[in-house]
Amino acid sequence: MTTGLKLVIFDVDGTLVDSQNDIVAAMTMAFDAVSAPVPARDAILGIVGLSLDRAMPRLAPDLAAADHDRMVEAYKASYMALRAQVGAAESSPLYPGASELLHALHAVPEILLGVATGKSRRGLDKLLEGHGLGPLFVTQQVADFHPSKPHPSMIYQAMADTGVAPGSTVMVGDTSFDMDMAASAGVTGIGVSWGYHPAATLTNAAHVIDGFGDLHPLLDRLWSVPA
Repeated sequence: MTTGLKLVIFDVDGTLVDSQNDIVAAMTMAFDAVSAPVPARDAILGIVGLSLDRAMPRLAPDLAAADHDRMVEAYKASYMALRAQVGAAESSPLYPGASELLHALHAVPEILLGVATGKSRRGLDKLLEGHGLGPLFVTQQVADFHPSKPHPSMIYQAMADTGVAPGSTVMVGDTSFDMDMAASAGVTGIGVSWGYHPAATLTNAAHVIDGFGDLHPLLDRLWSVPA
């Protein structure tokens, strides 16, 4: 691998952790709060990655803005309650190989790790604390301070935080929003096939991997210099 700092930014839900059951349950409670029919599971998972203020109008376009606001608050309260029942680590378990991969990358001096998520600051803090992963990520971008994906703001800020150039930055995620965000920011998008959007929809991904074991070798290839 070449010298010089590299930045690997990860999405969270559907990429590092499998939180789909709590997401669907909390969204069900959000729709119940405004007495609206609950969308199909696939539709709910299809908006994962968007900020809640963007997700609710997409899922319920015929409802008023006030209803969308109520749904956002109901979702947040429900998600917190569900997580409190069993703890963040059990509520949103890591995908197999995620922890090992993160620690392996963190052990490489030239590689910096970041997060870009539609979660709130509070939600991300609880999740990282539950899994003991907080110290691994030197830059953490959340929905509280940025426009929703696929706007590139999160990636721009992560690169500004670390001083890493676009050519030395990759974005790893499971949704088209992640890959579109990467393309807009001018960084390499690496899609994962195990998440909430079908791999075929990750059209802006430069690469798609089928397991965490594929990522480190791919990064070595991307960042190596021919002899």
